[in-house]
Amino acid sequence: MPKGIIGKKVGMTQIFTEAGKAVPVTVVEAGPCYVVQKKTAAQDGYAAIQLGFGEKRERLVSKPAKGHFTRAGVKPLRFLREFRVEDPESYQVGQEVKADIFALGEKVDVVGTSKGRGFAGGIKRHGFHRGPMAHGSKYHRRPGSLGAKGPARVFKGRKLPGHYGVERVTVQNLEVVRVDAGRNLLAIKGALPGPRGGLVLVKNTTKAR
Repeated sequence: MPKGIIGKKVGMTQIFTEAGKAVPVTVVEAGPCYVVQKKTAAQDGYAAIQLGFGEKRERLVSKPAKGHFTRAGVKPLRFLREFRVEDPESYQVGQEVKADIFALGEKVDVVGTSKGRGFAGGIKRHGFHRGPMAHGSKYHRRPGSLGAKGPARVFKGRKLPGHYGVERVTVQNLEVVRVDAGRNLLAIKGALPGPRGGLVLVKNTTKAR
């Protein structure tokens, strides 16, 4: 059954197993989230729930948003995200969703925004090789020939220097190593996209890979 939660990336550490093996994990502050809205196939064309995460001062919320939260019976929340579910009626508006919806050993997909690296060259951005570094060469890290002599233009989609990072990234099939329901923490094996403090969406892996 599809399920998910909004969280914040805390950082990376390692956990030792009973066999003494170090497992690299990323700690995520998962929730608490609140069900703000339910969407049904009959009314909206698809089945989903809208979750909210992170409290927000009331004076910073617009009047339409304030009315949206008031109808749900929850405090103003900073982040709203939708998660597809099979049966929205199994959730109640205003219901609290915590980290314990995931179990130890469960496989999850994590969605985040990658770190921004500004304007980067082709070597850093696309892994291009550099030119010769001998004294006779004056061409070390530049893009090189664009290879469009006939059309006399640059084809769309060509890999060139440009803005690098700040993209939506999904890392799939990661394992939940530890669940701390009391502190709403998930320890997920491996690295997750984004900086410390970045927003992440944790969903259970519904398809075997």
